[in-house]
Amino acid sequence: MADQRQLKLLKKGADAWNSWRARHPERQPLLSRAILSGVTLSGANLSEANLYQAVLSKAVLRRADLWQANLGGADLSATDLSWANLVRATFCGATLREANLSGANLYGANFSGADLQNARLRNVNLRGTDLSGVTLCQAILDQVDLVGSHLRETDLSEACLSNIDLRGADLSRASLKRATVRRADLSEALCDQADLQDAVFLGISLQNASLRGATLHGASLREANLSGADLRWVEGMTAILSDSLLCGADLTGANLRGTDLSGADLRGANLTITCLKEVDLYMANLSGALLRGTDLSGADLRGANLRRALLSRVNLSGCNLAGALFDNQAFPDR
Repeated sequence: MADQRQLKLLKKGADAWNSWRARHPERQPLLSRAILSGVTLSGANLSEANLYQAVLSKAVLRRADLWQANLGGADLSATDLSWANLVRATFCGATLREANLSGANLYGANFSGADLQNARLRNVNLRGTDLSGVTLCQAILDQVDLVGSHLRETDLSEACLSNIDLRGADLSRASLKRATVRRADLSEALCDQADLQDAVFLGISLQNASLRGATLHGASLREANLSGADLRWVEGMTAILSDSLLCGADLTGANLRGTDLSGADLRGANLTITCLKEVDLYMANLSGALLRGTDLSGADLRGANLRRALLSRVNLSGCNLAGALFDNQAFPDR
């Protein structure tokens, strides 16, 4: 429970509180389960405070110092935490719905299991942060550094992400359904079994990323850089990958039936036992690609470049091959 003397002092405001803390630096703020709804504590020194399960809904904590504070299970709904110091703070299981975290320093913070639905995170440092299992649906993330962060099983459905650095981040089994992602770098990110249904990606890089078993139904990745990406066993029916860079990508066993790959660069891609049935490959570059046991039935390969490609046991029934370019060695089985 909260120390009642400390709680009474804190309710007097940030100036009185900060003066007390300056005189007693050895005293840890003990404010667990404190009721502080709607209080204004801008600039308050709450570093290392125990605010476990405290109620801080609609509180104003702009530029507050919450370094290494324990906010596990706290109610921070609609709380203003903009420009606060939240380095290594703990938010496990906390509720931050509609909270404003713009400009906050969240380096090394732990948000596992927290609810950040409709939260605002603009210009924040989340490098190395644990966001696994977090609810970020409909949240706004802009100019966010998430390099090396953990977002396993995180719910980002219908979220808006722009200018995001997600290099090397772990997004395995995360949900990005109907999310909008603009100008994001997901190079070398781990997105295995991620749900990207109906998501819109604009100007993103997934170079050398792993999307094994990811779901891309209805997703739009137009002009995306997926060179060297691991896309084995992807489900991508009706996805749009037109004009994307997929050089050297591994699409073994992927189901891309009905996908728009028109103009895509698939040079050297591994398309072994890939389902490309009824896929739009108009003017696609498949030079040097491996197509072993690939199903291209009903595909549109007009003007496609298949020079130096290896086509072994390929199903080309019903294909439109008008203007397609082949080498004599393209069909070793014939």
